[in-house]
Amino acid sequence: MMQKKPILEKVTPNFDSSLLVKKHEVFLKTNIPFWHFHPEIELVYVNRGKGKRHIGNHISYFNNSQLVLIGSNLPHVGYLDRLTTNGSETLIQFKPDFLGKEFFKIPEMNAIEGLLERAKKGIRFNIEIKKRIGVKIEALVELEGAHLITSFLEILNDLATTDDYTLLNVNGFAFESNKQDNNKIEVIYKHINEHFNEHISLDEIAELASMTVPAFCRYFKKSTGKTFTKLVNEHRIVHATKLLAESNISIADISFECGFNNFSYFNKVFKEFTGKTALKYRSEIKNLIQ
Repeated sequence: MMQKKPILEKVTPNFDSSLLVKKHEVFLKTNIPFWHFHPEIELVYVNRGKGKRHIGNHISYFNNSQLVLIGSNLPHVGYLDRLTTNGSETLIQFKPDFLGKEFFKIPEMNAIEGLLERAKKGIRFNIEIKKRIGVKIEALVELEGAHLITSFLEILNDLATTDDYTLLNVNGFAFESNKQDNNKIEVIYKHINEHFNEHISLDEIAELASMTVPAFCRYFKKSTGKTFTKLVNEHRIVHATKLLAESNISIADISFECGFNNFSYFNKVFKEFTGKTALKYRSEIKNLIQ
C-alpha cells in the first residue's frame, strides 16, 4: 500500500512560550516512527536509551545516549526504540526566527547563526559535550520566561563553540525541497525498513516507486548520493550493530539475521561501514557498556 507523503508536523509551543520543551521518561509504544519534517529546528537529548537514528540520508544506531540537532525542514524518522532503566528523552523545538528575524544576524550571535546553518545537515554531538550539556538541557524543563530563553541561548552558544561534533549529512541533503521526492523516498525507506533482512530486487523497488529500473537507479543516486544496494546494506549493518551490542548471538548468525547470505561479504561490508571488524566492534561496545 502506498504511503502518504511525509507529514508536515505542526509544532505548537505553550501559549506563553516561543519554545517547545518537553521531557518524557516512559517511551510510548503507540508512537509509530514516520518520515516527517517541520520548519522548527529540533534539539534532542536522550539519556539512557537505545535506537536507530534516520536523519536525512544518515542511518546509525545509538546505545545509551545521544544529543542531536536537526535543522529546519530536514526530514527524519522518529528514532527512539526504547528508554532503558531511569532513561529520559528531552526535546526542544524552535523556529529559526523565534527571537526575531534579525536576532541571530547581530555580531554577538555569529557563532550560533553558524550552528543553525550547520544543523541543516544534522549534527550529532560527541561524548564530552554531550555529558556537559545534557544536564543543562534537562534543566530547561523546570524554567520559564526570560530564564528559559537565557539558559537556552547559553546551551546554543556552548554547542556553537565546540568542535566535539559530527555532521550526519556531510555531502548535503535536499529532499525537503521537493514534496513529490519526499513521497517517493518515504515509500522506499519504509519498504527497506520492513524488508532489509530479505532479498529486495531492483525490479521490486522500482515498481514500488512507479519507475523503470534504470530511471530508479539514476533517481536514487541523484537524490541520496548512494546506490540502492549501499543504502540497504547500511540498514543491515546498523541492525547488526544493534544485535552485536544487545545479544550474544554468534556473528555468523547475526550476518544471516540481517539479510546477508554470504558471511565473508558481511564481514567486508561491516568493516567498510564501521571501520572495524564485527568481532572488534562487539568487544569494544561490550567494554563500553560495562
